[in-house]
Amino acid sequence: MTFSMIRTSQNAPTIESRILSGWLCLCVILVGTISPLTAAELAPGARTPGGFAIPQPGRQFQVPRDHGSHPEFKIEWWYITGHLFTESQARYGFQATFFRSSGPRTTHDSRALSGREAFGSSDLHLAHIALSDVTQRKFLFEERLNRAGWDATADETTLAVRNGNWSLTLDTNNTDALLVNGSIRREAAFSLRLTPQKPLVIFGEDGVSRKGADPSASSYYLTFPRLEAIGTLTLNGKTLVVKGQAWMDHEISSSQLDDGQEGWDWASLQLRDGRDLMVYRLRRKGGATDPHSQLAWVDKDGTVTRFSAARFTWTTDRLWKSPNTGGSYPISVRLEAIDPSSNRPVVFHLEPLFDAQELNGPLGGIPYWEGACRVRNEQGEEIGSAYLELTGYSGNLAERFR
Repeated sequence: MTFSMIRTSQNAPTIESRILSGWLCLCVILVGTISPLTAAELAPGARTPGGFAIPQPGRQFQVPRDHGSHPEFKIEWWYITGHLFTESQARYGFQATFFRSSGPRTTHDSRALSGREAFGSSDLHLAHIALSDVTQRKFLFEERLNRAGWDATADETTLAVRNGNWSLTLDTNNTDALLVNGSIRREAAFSLRLTPQKPLVIFGEDGVSRKGADPSASSYYLTFPRLEAIGTLTLNGKTLVVKGQAWMDHEISSSQLDDGQEGWDWASLQLRDGRDLMVYRLRRKGGATDPHSQLAWVDKDGTVTRFSAARFTWTTDRLWKSPNTGGSYPISVRLEAIDPSSNRPVVFHLEPLFDAQELNGPLGGIPYWEGACRVRNEQGEEIGSAYLELTGYSGNLAERFR
């Protein structure tokens, strides 16, 4: 595991590394629980008490600029998951996630003090790479935490994110395509070219994806819901040619969780009929679904149809208890939604390709389950693939840092 920001070994993290790890988790995942704004305070151009921008309706997104970094916002992440197959149909799931979190602003809304950068004021970059080997039922992952600079960067003009030798960039030979490179110690590595099969979509109302009653708990949410993935996967010294499909999210925010929320369930579904779904269920204390939860269909041509929390149900089919963290995760899910093509209910069952797909590394600080799944209909037929993310089941996200 590389942790070059503080030059500490994997087995002996320093006190500084623990503090920075916890601080980054707080900023990336929990900042919405700190000093929220009231609706009256959220005027056009309003900022958080820490001086960071808040997503505003009506923004006109421009690419490639908006694929890049937005340092005026507190947090953002670029997230790719997908399913890969070899010529012999061996199956793998993969995840590559790059987080950026801004350091604290000074009273002059600057990152510099007396002309010099103060310790802890620069951006921090956390990254996760994971691989699900379905045949061997083996889950590999690695995480990195670096300060902005030599070891981690996020360009502000285009898609060019890097953490060590992990990277996500636009293909200079074809700017419609993306290139992602990741590795997991000496065990695995992948290099993939991702070509959009649908246009970029923007989730939310008028460009803003709400995450809670407080209007500052929101994000800009840009997604490529279907990407053709072609490249190589090196596993245990053997290089394999792989093909498949991937999903990419880019979220930009300064506040995510609202007060009273304890975690979320999220899924992306890619159906064989050419349609895709994105759904997130924000969980309140006690397990109730927050009314700001959302489900969105993406049609074959990229048209988005949104449904509120009242128009879908998310129920647990099966739990899995982690032997590492003790967290009990609802890894098998029944999702009932309204099909916009017929306006009738439709049911999807999300089943993990195998159970043990938990990321529980010490740098992130908060374990979560992120796994490759298959999608079945009520008749048990496999009709698509999915990725499922489950947070807040191994310790309450909000209470952990209060």
